[in-house]
Amino acid sequence: MAGLVLDCSVALSWLMPDEHAAAGLLDRVTTERAIVPGIWPLEMANSLLTAERRNRISKSQRKAALQALAALPIEVDGETASHAWKTILDLADTHRLTAYDAAYLELAARRSLPLATFDRELSRAAEIVGIKVI
Repeated sequence: MAGLVLDCSVALSWLMPDEHAAAGLLDRVTTERAIVPGIWPLEMANSLLTAERRNRISKSQRKAALQALAALPIEVDGETASHAWKTILDLADTHRLTAYDAAYLELAARRSLPLATFDRELSRAAEIVGIKVI
């Protein structure tokens, strides 16, 4: 069972050479496992592709990053889509988040798990609804 919800911003910090890495969170994911909303694989792929196109990383670094992510104990939630048109949009409206960010909030609330994120607006919304931010 997963011990936390992992946001794309934290995972990217482990992979990007010019980002502040959250090594303690990586250790925690390795030992406790993480769960991510169904959009996470696409967000990670797009973020790495964008980083490559902006010359922040090379194609080989992108490939290595994806291999590193695949080796981590990260579960992709299979129920994200079923919450998209109601709960996720309600959270997005209430907290002025994107639907993508609200998906992380919804998952953390539904699973009663802490949320690992560097996103300020998402952190603020999580604290308002009583979700621990790590």
